[in-house]
Amino acid sequence: MSNNAYRGENSLVQSVVLFVIFFALFLGGIFAFSYWSLESFAHAFVPAGVGIGLCALAIFVPVTIMGRSDSAGE
Repeated sequence: MSNNAYRGENSLVQSVVLFVIFFALFLGGIFAFSYWSLESFAHAFVPAGVGIGLCALAIFVPVTIMGRSDSAGE
């Protein structure tokens, strides 16, 4: 028996595509940290900024922007 009363907001395909996109952003941020070096200013802060930026996008966009659709009635 299945309960059809609950329906998610996204289809399975859309959820998988969004997961892949944001997981790729997160992995890109982790990969950017592999270029982090303390030899010079540019080698220390540019990869760190890119890594932090990509990881922040991968976390905050789904949580803040995409997660707001369920709070429209509040």
